[in-house]
Parts: sequence; structure tokens; C-alpha cells
Amino acid sequence: DKRYLVTGSYGIESQEIYFLAADQPTGDLQIVEPRTKGLRYDLDHRDGIFYIVTNADGATNSKLVTTPVATPGRANWTTLVEHRDNVRLYNVELFQNHLVRYERDNGLTQLVIHDFRSGAEHTISFPEPIYSVSVGANAEFDSNILRLNYTSMITPASVYDYNMDSRERELKKQQPVLGGYDSSQYVTERVFASAEDGKKVPISLVYRKDAWDGTPAPLHLYGYGSYGFTIDPTFSSNRVSLLDRGIIFAIAHVRGSQMLGRQWYDDGKFLNKRNTFTDFVACAQHLIANNYTSPEKMSMEGRSAGGLLMGAVLNIAPHLFKAAVAGVPFVDVVNTMLDESIPLTVGEFDEWGNPKDPEYYHYMLSYSPYDNVKAQNYPAILVTAGLNDPRVQYWEPAKWVAKLRELKTDDNQLIMKMHMGAGHFSSSGRYDYLKDIAFEYAFVLEQLGLVDEEVDQ
Repeated sequence: DKRYLVTGSYGIESQEIYFLAADQPTGDLQIVEPRTKGLRYDLDHRDGIFYIVTNADGATNSKLVTTPVATPGRANWTTLVEHRDNVRLYNVELFQNHLVRYERDNGLTQLVIHDFRSGAEHTISFPEPIYSVSVGANAEFDSNILRLNYTSMITPASVYDYNMDSRERELKKQQPVLGGYDSSQYVTERVFASAEDGKKVPISLVYRKDAWDGTPAPLHLYGYGSYGFTIDPTFSSNRVSLLDRGIIFAIAHVRGSQMLGRQWYDDGKFLNKRNTFTDFVACAQHLIANNYTSPEKMSMEGRSAGGLLMGAVLNIAPHLFKAAVAGVPFVDVVNTMLDESIPLTVGEFDEWGNPKDPEYYHYMLSYSPYDNVKAQNYPAILVTAGLNDPRVQYWEPAKWVAKLRELKTDDNQLIMKMHMGAGHFSSSGRYDYLKDIAFEYAFVLEQLGLVDEEVDQ
């Protein structure tokens, strides 16, 4: 309700938040709860009460607590919404008469509306089997209209106004897609692969209706799986270029993300990191076993920490793929994490562990892509890097490529594209960025045998 200014210091495994009355800008900041290792929390305010989303007391997927502004500390927190094993609570949006919970249930994001006046609750329904929804910009506190963002792998990004009382919605804007795009010509679905330990790993797929008839088709498998960052099944106009050439696009929601809750993340970090890689292999094997594709028709892609995923999988199961795209890949894990002069290293101990601890050192060494390159056949590989990249310094992918060239036993293409004027996120200009994507798509299409007729340059 805009009565307080809130600021905080946020880390991977802990937070510390302060607040100040908005009408007393020269006053002193007050702390909510001092930083404690492993305690995460965030807050909003309504009518003299702080609403806090926290993992306190073993609430792995977070719970919602309340506390008076006058006594904000943890000792005074009262649970409003209990922790649930299968539902991840991300945050809340407060209105005069409503509370909106942004959650993830069984891998799908959802918005739950609570009416403060009646106590009634309802979940906003959506027509597609897999999708992504989030809270939009809601500047008005005293309103019954919730602005939300909705998309799926076949529905362009859409902005809706949702009446929390009447439950009616109005489409305000949808991303335009040039080229005569018709969503009815495409299919999106979700399947599950069985991991080595029996866990069910979700895979989101999208393809043209005429692209797959139950026999192996070209397929591009994308993955990330770190920092708890979830690759949601959202729309990409760029991706249509692949779909219209008959490619199935798939996202492997491996551990290390939070697709199936906070535990899904915890099971893919520290000394559980190998789950991320074996989950991805399991997804590829599932897609092959169920005739979506074959090793001769499957490519894969990941960027940054997803590039680490690519490097690890290339060492573990190179025979499953025809081609791989590794964008700005984090592949020299041990050396990077030992160098505390690199700005991100110390903060990253909460994700990968500290290799000065022998247990973490030997575990990192067991999967670090650079350290595990060996004399074997690898698929065709495109590696990109940025000379000005502050997150993954250019020499990591460069030395990885050099080692691959030295040891690999095949004649498949191994291309390194160095962006001499770019950083971690490729070219910054709109059209230069699209040219980068086009280059990567061209590589994939060539390797999968889907190149258009050659034209003179």
C-alpha cells in the first residue's frame, strides 16, 4: 500500500531486509530479521501488517506468514499459508480487498486469489495444458483488477486484466508475430522422463501438427538447470523459424531449476550437481525411446551454466546427439571456482561449493567439462564466447575448444565463434542479436540436414 520503503541485501542462501516509513524519509531504517545462513524471506505490506514469504522452520517450498509492523522479527511471525510439499510459493501481491499468491504446482505457475472480506479463494484457470503466467504491473492498491502476463509455447506473450470479483478477463495486448503465424497449426505438450533415481523429469514440447507423425523427427533439446532458475514454457517468435522447418523444440526441466519446487533445485546443486546432467541424458533417451527423434536427428543447446550442462553431457553421452550449441559455456569449473579474484567466484560458493574443501574439489573435478574431455567421438559443436564477458571469461570456452580439438577422435565440425565486442549476452543491438540467433540456427539446421537451397551471398 506504498506506506513503506523496503530495501534489502540478497544472496543465494540468505536475505536481510530493512524498511522505512515513506512519510519519514529522514528516519532510520529498521531491520525485519537479521541475516541468518539458510533463511530466506521477502515481504509486502497491507494495513499495518507485513506479509512475509519465507522458508523459515523447514518450509522448503516457502510459506506465508504475517507480523505487525511494530514487531517484525521472526519470533512474532504467524503462519497464514502453511508449507506444502508439492506447491512452491514464490511471492504475493497485495490489494485493499485481495491477496494474490504466485505459486507453482506440479510444474505449472498459477495465481491464487484470496478475498480478505469473505475468506474465499479461487485459482485462475487457463485453457492450455502447459503455459506460464505471472503477476504484471499493478500500481493501484485499491482495485479489484489484477493485471497478469500469460504465454505458452504456442501463445504469444499476452497481457490481461482480470476482475478478481467477477472472474472475468480482458485481453489488453498480445505480442504481434509477423509472417502469418497461426497458433492452431502447432501443438504443445508435456511428457515425463524417468531419471536414474526414478524421479520424473518434465519435458515441454512444441511442434507443428504436420511435423511429427509418431516416427523420429528432427528435435532441438534445450536445458539450463542452475541457480533455481526455471525455463518456463513460453513463446518465442524466433523459434517459429525452426518449427516451420519441421523441428520439434523441447525444454528439459532438469534438477537445478525449481520446476517442481525448491527441492528440485536443491537436488541439482552442490554435491547433487550430477543430477542435472543425468536428468538431461534421461530426457534425451526418453524422446528417442518414444519416437520423437533419434540420435541422428537430435541437437541440444544451453547457455552459461547451461553451457556447463552441454559440456558435461557431451562427455557423458555424446552418442545421443548429432549437434550441440554451447553458448558462453561455464566449462572450467575447478579453476574458476579456485580463483577468488574473479568477481563472481565467492558468491558462487552457495551454488557450487568451495573447492578449497577437498570433498567439493573432487566432486567438481568429476564433472567439470574441461577436465573430463577424453579421446572419443563427439557430435558437431558450436561454441560461442564474448571477449568482454565478465561472467564466463573468454578463455574458458577457448581452452575447452583447444582441448576438444586435441583429443576428439571424429571429423565433425567444431566451431568457436568469438564475439569481439560483446559480453555475456551476445550482441547488444537488436538486429545484431537476431543475427547471432540466425547463425546458431543455421548451424543446427545444417547439422540436422535441413538447410534451405544455397543462395549467392
